[in-house]
Amino acid sequence: MTSELFTHYSRKEWERFNQMKGNLKPIVGLEELVSLNDRLSQQDVKEVYVPLVHYIDVMLKNKDEYEVERDKFFDIIGEKSSFENNTFMIGVSGSVAVGKSTSARVLQRLLQKYYPEKRIELVTTDGFLYPNEELERRGIMKRKGFPESYDMPRLLEFMSKVKIGVEDVEYPTYSHEIYDIVPGEVQVMKKPDILIVEGINAFQLPENQQTYMNEFFDFSIYIDADPLHIKTWFMDRFKMHMESAKDDPTNYFYEITKWPSEKVEDYGNEIWYTINLTNLVQHIQPTRGRADVILYKGKNHSIDNVYVRKY
Repeated sequence: MTSELFTHYSRKEWERFNQMKGNLKPIVGLEELVSLNDRLSQQDVKEVYVPLVHYIDVMLKNKDEYEVERDKFFDIIGEKSSFENNTFMIGVSGSVAVGKSTSARVLQRLLQKYYPEKRIELVTTDGFLYPNEELERRGIMKRKGFPESYDMPRLLEFMSKVKIGVEDVEYPTYSHEIYDIVPGEVQVMKKPDILIVEGINAFQLPENQQTYMNEFFDFSIYIDADPLHIKTWFMDRFKMHMESAKDDPTNYFYEITKWPSEKVEDYGNEIWYTINLTNLVQHIQPTRGRADVILYKGKNHSIDNVYVRKY
């Protein structure tokens, strides 16, 4: 990838921005943060994610300084500023199966170590998909994951409330086992200092909306890779999901696991080409230029290149 908007750093160059060097202790339970069929090592954390956290720290300090000066400005008339100190929001986007969730979880863990006094939370946009019943009613079940399959007004309302510091904000729960929103089950976001929002649609511009997702983000990260590699990772993960679903009648894919192996693989390929790749090319990859940082992964899942937005 080349672009005049970004400065490119090789992994070796990026590693030099690690200011902690030998002071960083290994992340305990790192394997628990890694998504199915993804890979991550302590070396990856040290060489890629720690420098990234330092860069985020620069942005966070800039935000804090701005809020102090803003309050001073409005205090001139002798009244306390009515402005709240807004939640610092980080967006993480990229293709299905590229490793967004792993990156988001590792980032959350590192930020919590770096800022032990702050509340660091993580949410995925999966919870804002319309329930399957609604997708069927609209005739877009096969478009699940595309922009029109998300309840964008609800997602934007959630983002707005969290951003301005509303104490308890409810949001839906999504289950990958039942491949659907869990009926009647909500989670509560309790006024985080930093919120990481992860999802394929994190940087997209919703139709007929006056507010865009990117307006909420103080920092944004795009996880990138060659689509041929992503396809391999998706198919490997798809087969793992089929293996785990075959003994679970409650799993959405249980009946599919009874098909002949060739038919199952054809189904996986169909999902990739008609849904995931199409969505990537038409809606996800075009948002890449809105990121502050692009982490580019090689064939073995290793982040080999980092691109930093110039302005």
